[in-house]
Amino acid sequence: MNKTKISMGLITLALGSALSVSVTASELKTEAQQLSYIFGLDIGRTLKTQGMDVDFKTLSAAIKTGFEGGETLMSEEEINTARQAFITRKTEEQNAKVAEMATLNAAEGVAFLAENGKKDGVVTTASGLQYQIIEAGKGAKPKAEDTVTVHYRGTTLNGQEFDSSYKRNAPASFPLNRVISGWTEGVQLMPIGSKYKFFIPSAMAYGEQGSPPSIMPNSTLIFEVELISIGDAE
Repeated sequence: MNKTKISMGLITLALGSALSVSVTASELKTEAQQLSYIFGLDIGRTLKTQGMDVDFKTLSAAIKTGFEGGETLMSEEEINTARQAFITRKTEEQNAKVAEMATLNAAEGVAFLAENGKKDGVVTTASGLQYQIIEAGKGAKPKAEDTVTVHYRGTTLNGQEFDSSYKRNAPASFPLNRVISGWTEGVQLMPIGSKYKFFIPSAMAYGEQGSPPSIMPNSTLIFEVELISIGDAE
């Protein structure tokens, strides 16, 4: 977890307590009042998202001391120790969640591919890549070192779309040996003019790292790919 984000989160938390005073719309007359209200809304929403445990009385007192000056109730050493303990705990909690999610995603992917491979029209290659021909083309097939131009749509197993050249209304061009290995292998099977659906094991996609926030660790991915041309894009 990013230390700067944690530190800003604590600052936001403190400010949030100072701004948690009831006001009415008629009181928002000056620019300072309006901006303070807007800033307060942002802070409150951030705190809710973070799920922070807040003692508003203590934080309000600390804001007053920090703004006006005066003796603090904790030494700088104590402050730094407490802050670092908080950062460490949050980092450990986040890492544990990611590890748990990665384990679940890996198991889900294995189970999905095992069942999917039994379906009519689904072919499983030696690497574990699976594909299904949606439209058969009659053109040439690309080699790994070729540049290809494609239209594509990518989703996770739950159907969530994370990328689509169709939505951008712009085909993508790239060297076939510079993408995930599931694409490198799969698109070489496609004649120009064809459209395939690929079911890509996580090890042939983004693996244990994933590609947050859209693609979590150990995610099996589904792509619909239409091969438009081979060679440099115009």
